[in-house]
Amino acid sequence: MRFSPLIMLVALCMLSERAAGQSGSVYLFGAGATFPAPLYQKWIEEFEAANAGVDIEYDVVGSGAGIDRFVTGSVDFGASDRALSDQDIAKVERGVQLIPATAGLVVLAYNLPEVSDTIRLPRDVLVDVFNGIVTEWDDTRIAEANPDIELPGLTIALVARRDGSGTTFAFTNHLSSISPDWAEGPGAGTLVGWPGRVATASGNEGVAQKIKIGHGTLGYVEYGFARRLGLPMAILENKSGRFVAPDAVSGQAALAGTAGEMPENLRLFMPDPEGDDAYPIATYSWLMLYGNYENQAKRSALANFVSYGLTDGQKFSDELGYIPLPNEVVTLAMSGLQNVQ
Repeated sequence: MRFSPLIMLVALCMLSERAAGQSGSVYLFGAGATFPAPLYQKWIEEFEAANAGVDIEYDVVGSGAGIDRFVTGSVDFGASDRALSDQDIAKVERGVQLIPATAGLVVLAYNLPEVSDTIRLPRDVLVDVFNGIVTEWDDTRIAEANPDIELPGLTIALVARRDGSGTTFAFTNHLSSISPDWAEGPGAGTLVGWPGRVATASGNEGVAQKIKIGHGTLGYVEYGFARRLGLPMAILENKSGRFVAPDAVSGQAALAGTAGEMPENLRLFMPDPEGDDAYPIATYSWLMLYGNYENQAKRSALANFVSYGLTDGQKFSDELGYIPLPNEVVTLAMSGLQNVQ
């Protein structure tokens, strides 16, 4: 990825602080979303290798718990796929700076070893599966969308998150945007009341593992987790009425043009992206930083770490199943990082 001169200038300014801010041992503790955890852990590994005086720990507890810990001040930084609400931000006396750090896709992974072709799920069918209306794999509406597939006569065993989850928010925000019934019923949230019988697991990894071992299962999970476990992923109908498979190309199409829509607080949701080639469930994932840090060594080390993630760290996105940030979004995020004092 080639970065603009402005991005490189900001990055160099932050790196110039390293001698003063990181001359001694600095420990940074963060917590939050499971969605971006593999990428953040890769960033930490690479950054620590190049910065012997900095130790970073990231506790993978889910977006909900990450927000709680950030708001109460028990971490140096948080991470969430839901970002922070205005109400949450108002509770943080030290101020808040949201940084869109990566982006990814929420996929519908399933376990049907007897089906070799990839299953298509229309928008209305997807809603009704999670509404408990469509309950069998060979339901007429699923069969009509997959005329060349012999579907098994199995009950759809749904799997969802049991912890407060930004992945759940991204998924249910999509369902709410395409279905008034869903919006008025379960709605969008990091935790929702599922209408039918749903098995639950903690974290994206927990959901993916439960799908992996459960015949007839269907659940929502971050793309990279499903890809690493080799889980089949449904082809979903997007806003343009086209069926699109989750991959890097459809993910980039979902992010196209979002930089121009990014508000000043850098909190932008994409419940139903525009574009013929756009995958329909995409989300940014945010790092949550305080506006002020009394410990300047921590502030400097954290700024350098986030700067690294936004620039050089983006090169690991594709291999781990994430969407590299558009250059324009990186520029906005780097500018936001300058607000951290």
